[in-house]
Amino acid sequence: MSEPMPEFVPGLRLSEAFFREAVQPILATEFPDLRYAAALMGYGSDVLGYDTRISTDHEWGPRLLLFLDDRAIETYAGAIDEALRQQLPPTFGGYSTHFSVADPIQWRAPWESGPVNHKVWIQTVGSFIRRTLDFEWGAEIGLLDWLVFPEQRLLEITQGRVFHDDLGGGLAGGLADGLGELATLRARFAYYPRDIWLYLLAAQWSAIAQEEAFMARAGDAGDDLGSRVIGARQVQRLMKLAFLMERRYAPYSKWFGAAFARLPCAGELGPVLQNVLAAENWQTREQHLGAAYTQLADFHNALQITEPLDTGLTNYYDRPYQVLFADRFAEVIGQQIEDPVIRALPRGLGAIDQISHNVDILCDARLCGRLRALFA
Repeated sequence: MSEPMPEFVPGLRLSEAFFREAVQPILATEFPDLRYAAALMGYGSDVLGYDTRISTDHEWGPRLLLFLDDRAIETYAGAIDEALRQQLPPTFGGYSTHFSVADPIQWRAPWESGPVNHKVWIQTVGSFIRRTLDFEWGAEIGLLDWLVFPEQRLLEITQGRVFHDDLGGGLAGGLADGLGELATLRARFAYYPRDIWLYLLAAQWSAIAQEEAFMARAGDAGDDLGSRVIGARQVQRLMKLAFLMERRYAPYSKWFGAAFARLPCAGELGPVLQNVLAAENWQTREQHLGAAYTQLADFHNALQITEPLDTGLTNYYDRPYQVLFADRFAEVIGQQIEDPVIRALPRGLGAIDQISHNVDILCDARLCGRLRALFA
């Protein structure tokens, strides 16, 4: 007879308790002079705070990342790993701390005897950022680098929770500025520099402009399915624009809607977008899309990054389809970019998430880096 499942605890809370009650005491006893950082970052629904009981089937449980500096990783990593294997309890909070061998995914596994195959990942900040973004931690982040960093990967750095951080001596002296190395890392990647942000905003308005009139045209021509597809694509673009306006990184598709619902603007914009998707004919769909265009145009004016723009809809030239002419917004936003390198970039191209939704590209940091050639 199988044991009853423990009450679900969000992974962030479980992992922090695991660190403070199980891992940290071992480190304090066995390695009292060790400086380190501990956090739950990187991949996982628990890192983003979207995990539920169904998330517990793999890559979830009492786990965390333990960061050492380059010297300590060589001296202590093996000893720390062994101490944790020998001294960690086999369960914590009702969940096994013993995991299967990574192949490549890991599951919590029943512990019978012997060392615990724990999921405390020991590494350096440099190896973490190299694996996540194919970027050298000590290097300056170039403006074009930002364009090939997938937003989900940036969330893996900036989301989650830091439990302990007295790791210093790294970039900018680590603790010399009052921040541990993980705090320094997260601050550096917190959000796009202003000119990059403006470039991405302009590119998103351009993407919206490209199909503004197509939803109604397809419906008017009798292609209801095509009209629905274009309408849904415009909804996705508008949601992406909302993330940019709110200066928030957008996660990958599984959590895109959940993250959008947490944006301050979602309470007003979300129901309108739901109406677009629920519309039974293109005329109703056009009415709700128009309302969404107007709302986001109002949001743009509230940002005060350009002079206020007219937010009214008008016919698409001589055709009776209501549009905002979103290219107007892209044009004036682009004029606010100061850096000559960013001003010279191809208009409307945007960053990697705006160029491609291909999972195999976005999940491979090295492939993402090759796309720098698009901006050369």
